[in-house]
Amino acid sequence: MKEKLRCEWSLKDDLYKEYHDVEWGTPIHDDQKLFEFLVLESFQAGLSWHTVLKKRENFRKSFANFDAKKVSKFDRKKFDELMQDAGIIRNRLKIEAAINNANCYLQIQKEFGSFDKYVWSFVGGKTIVNKRKSLKEIPPKTDISDAMSKDMGKRGFKFRGSTICYAFMQAVGMVDDHVEHCWKKAKKRG
Repeated sequence: MKEKLRCEWSLKDDLYKEYHDVEWGTPIHDDQKLFEFLVLESFQAGLSWHTVLKKRENFRKSFANFDAKKVSKFDRKKFDELMQDAGIIRNRLKIEAAINNANCYLQIQKEFGSFDKYVWSFVGGKTIVNKRKSLKEIPPKTDISDAMSKDMGKRGFKFRGSTICYAFMQAVGMVDDHVEHCWKKAKKRG
């Protein structure tokens, strides 16, 4: 059986292929899943996404299945537990950011009715479908991710630089950066 053509970054192993085929670039409108990706993308900063994916189940357990209300209430004891948790990425600033960002996320839900409405407003509620021939054509950030990062910064978010925002946008389907020869792009055209 012929192997599906995929974006080259996903060919490392089955974990990457599964993530690429099922999640990456697929629009997400569920607030809790959006919060999960927000937290995971911030932990990924400076590391490989593969590292985060391998620890994803542990992150779910350690971060109350990404229930922002619960994460926002993490106290010093819980913080210290997370710093000792070898199943996640133990970075003091990133753990503090996740707790802080849970509070910011909850404020956005109050203001906009949902986190989904807020983040998707940056792309007018529709996926931006790019035509990329190769990975080299995919930028690390865009004017839209710059705007998102700036606005999130004003709202108190940490670990939300433009590159993190663009990776988040790709992950949750706000941007479709599948290369033209990828089966997922072909499926959408089909």
